[in-house]
Amino acid sequence: MVDADQTFVIVGGGLAGAKAAETLRAEGFSGRVILICDERDHPYERPPLSKGYLLGKEERDSVFVHEPAWYAQNDIELHLGQTVDAIDRTAKTVRFGEDGTVVRYDKLLLATGAEPRRLDIPGTDLAGVHHLRRLAHAERLKGVLASLGRDNGHIVIAGAGWIGLEVAAAAREYGAEVTVVEPEPTPLHGVLGPELGALFAELHREHGVRFRFGVRLTEIVGQDGVVLAARTDDGEEHPAHDVLAAIGAAPRVALAEAAGLEMADRAYGGGVAVDEHLRTSDPDIYAAGDVAAFPHALFDTRLRVEHWANALNGGPAAAKAMLGQQVTYDRVPYFFSDQYDLGMEYSGWAPPGSYDQVVIRGDAGKREFIAFWLREGRVLAGMNVNVWDVTEPIQNLIRSQAQVDSEALADPHVPLADLIP
Repeated sequence: MVDADQTFVIVGGGLAGAKAAETLRAEGFSGRVILICDERDHPYERPPLSKGYLLGKEERDSVFVHEPAWYAQNDIELHLGQTVDAIDRTAKTVRFGEDGTVVRYDKLLLATGAEPRRLDIPGTDLAGVHHLRRLAHAERLKGVLASLGRDNGHIVIAGAGWIGLEVAAAAREYGAEVTVVEPEPTPLHGVLGPELGALFAELHREHGVRFRFGVRLTEIVGQDGVVLAARTDDGEEHPAHDVLAAIGAAPRVALAEAAGLEMADRAYGGGVAVDEHLRTSDPDIYAAGDVAAFPHALFDTRLRVEHWANALNGGPAAAKAMLGQQVTYDRVPYFFSDQYDLGMEYSGWAPPGSYDQVVIRGDAGKREFIAFWLREGRVLAGMNVNVWDVTEPIQNLIRSQAQVDSEALADPHVPLADLIP
C-alpha cells in the first residue's frame, strides 16, 4: 500500500527513469512514485532503434523496459505524453500536462535525456529528412530503408558516429545506396581516434558505403517537398531520396536551467552538473542518464555519457541516493555496437589527445582483436571486436591504473588478469 507521506517524482520516461522507479520499489520505498514521460509510448530502451528493431530482427514490444501492466502493479503513477514545464524549487513542486497539474515532491529525479542535434542548413524542412532518437523515428526510418532497398534508392547520412554507422549498416542490409558525409578524417574520430576509426571506414566500404570525409552538408535540395540531393561544402552534389542527420545529441537541460540548477561546462559535454552521488546543486534534486555530468575520479574529469549502460546503472544509483543510501557513481563507461558481422564492446574513456599509445591484441585484419588506449603505460580504454567475455578483465585493468608491459598486453597468450599487480 502506498504511503502518501513522501512523494518522489521522476521527470523522463526513458531507461534511466524507468529503472529508477523500479529500484525505488525494490528497495522498499512505500511513498508515491510519479513518473512523467513526454512520449506516449511506455518507457523503452534505445539501442534496438538503430540495431535489431531497425533491421526488422526484433519485435516492437521487445524494446520496452517493463510490460505496460507493471507500472500499475507496482503503484507507479505513470503519466505518458506529458511535458513538465516548470520546477519550483522553493515550493518543491513540478508543473506538467496541458492542464498545468502541480505536484509536490520530497525528492526529484531529472532523467530528461538528450535530443538529436539539428542540421542548420537550407532544406531540413523537407519530408525526407530524418533523425533517430525516438521509437517513432525508428518506425518511420525502418519503412524508409525498406522502400529505398526495393527501389535502389539513396540515403545520405550526415555524421559517421555510432548512430550514423549503424544506420548505414542497416540501410545496406536493406539494399539502399548509402553516402556518409563526415567533417572529421575518419569515422568515430572523437571516440576511437584515427587508428581505429580507419578500420570502421574499411568495414563499411567493403559493404558498399561511400564516404566523404573532411566535408559538411551545406544544403538539402528538393522539389515539391521531396528530397532530391544533398550538397557539401566542397561543391559536390550527392543524389539522395532521404537524408539522416546523425550529428550527435544535446542534453535536454532547459527545465534544469530554468530552475537555476548548476550546469556543467560545455568542455565536459554540458548537461546538469551532479556530484558523485548524482545529486545536483539542489540537495533534493538528482539527475541521471544522458543529461547528467558527473565527476569521475578514475579519469580525473567530469563526464556526460550518452550510452545505454549509463542509463541502466545511473537510474538505480540515483534512486538509492534519493533514499539516503551511500552511493558513489563511478561506473567505467561502457557501450556496444553491431554493424554487419562485426560486434564490439568499448569500456573506458580515451578521446584523441588523452592517450599516447594504441596496442592491438589479436588480428585486426580479421577483425578479431582487442584494442587498448594507453597513457604512460596505463590503460584508459579497451575495445573488444568479435572477441567476447573480456569486458570484466578490461575494466579491471582500467580501474587498476597499473602500468602494464605493452608487449604482454599485445600477447593473446598472456591472460589479461595476469597484467594486474
